[in-house]
Amino acid sequence: MVPRAEPRTYYDRPVLKKPVWKWYIPAYFFTGGMAGASSTLAFAARLRGNDRLARRARLISLAGIAVSPVFLIVDLGKPGRFYNMLRVAKPTSPMSVGTWLISVFGPLSGGAALSDVTGLLPGVGRLCEALAAVLGPGVSTYTAVLTSDTAIPAWHDAWRELPIVFAGGSAASAGAAAVLITPAADAGAARRLVTLGSVIELAADRAMEARLGQLAEPYKSGKASAPAKAAKALLAAGAALAFAGRRRPTLGKAGALATLTGVALTRWSIFKAGFESAEDPRFTVQPQRERISM
Repeated sequence: MVPRAEPRTYYDRPVLKKPVWKWYIPAYFFTGGMAGASSTLAFAARLRGNDRLARRARLISLAGIAVSPVFLIVDLGKPGRFYNMLRVAKPTSPMSVGTWLISVFGPLSGGAALSDVTGLLPGVGRLCEALAAVLGPGVSTYTAVLTSDTAIPAWHDAWRELPIVFAGGSAASAGAAAVLITPAADAGAARRLVTLGSVIELAADRAMEARLGQLAEPYKSGKASAPAKAAKALLAAGAALAFAGRRRPTLGKAGALATLTGVALTRWSIFKAGFESAEDPRFTVQPQRERISM
C-alpha cells in the first residue's frame, strides 16, 4: 500500500494566485442562470397555454440578461474587453462560448418580450422565444464550465457536478422569481420548478462534496461554510414551502424568497471556496503528489 503523500511546498506559500474576481461575478452567475432558465420556463408555459406565466417568466429572463453583462463588464474593468471577446469564436474556450451565448441570447430574449408585450410581429416573437429557450440551458450552466476550467482546486476538480449544481439552482431561481409575480392559480408549473430545481442542486452539491474528499474542505470550513450551510437550509425550506403554496399562496411566496436567497448563497459559497482553496497549498500539492504516487 502506498503511504499517504505529505504535502510539501515552499515555506507553505500558496502555489496558485487567488482569483481576481470580485462580488460582481457570483452576482453574474445568479442573474445569468435565472435568465436562461426563465426563458425555457416561458416557452414551456406558452406551449401549455399558460400565457400569464409565460409573459412573466419572459420578463424575468429579459431583466436577468440585461443585468448580467453589466456585472461582467464592471468586473472586467473596461467595456472594450467584453467587445474584444466577440472578435473571435473559439469553441474550446468556455469564456468565448459564453460571451457569444449571452450576446445572442440577449437580443432574442428582448425581441420575444417586446413582441409579447406590444403584440407586434407575433411570428417573429414566437421564433425568438423558441430560440431563446433552446439557448437557455447553455446560458444557465456555461458559467459552471468556465469556473471549473480554471486551476483552482475546489472548482477544477468539481467539473462533473458543478454544472448540475448551477442547472438546479438556475431552475429553482427562475421558478421562484415567477412565483413571486404570478397569480397563484397560474404559478403551478413555477412552484414545481422550485421544488425540482432545489432538489437537483442539493443532491448534486452533496455528490460533489462526497467525491471531492479533502478538496471539499473549503466548502465546509472557513468563509464559505456559513453561506453554504444557510443555502442548504433555505433551499430545503423553499422547496417544502413551494410545494405547500398550491393551497396557501403566502407560503409559496415565502418559499420563493427562501429559494432565491439560497441559490444566491450557493453561488457565493462556491465563489469563496475557490479563494480559500487557492490560498492553501495543501489543496494544490496533495492531489498532485497522490496522483504521482499511484
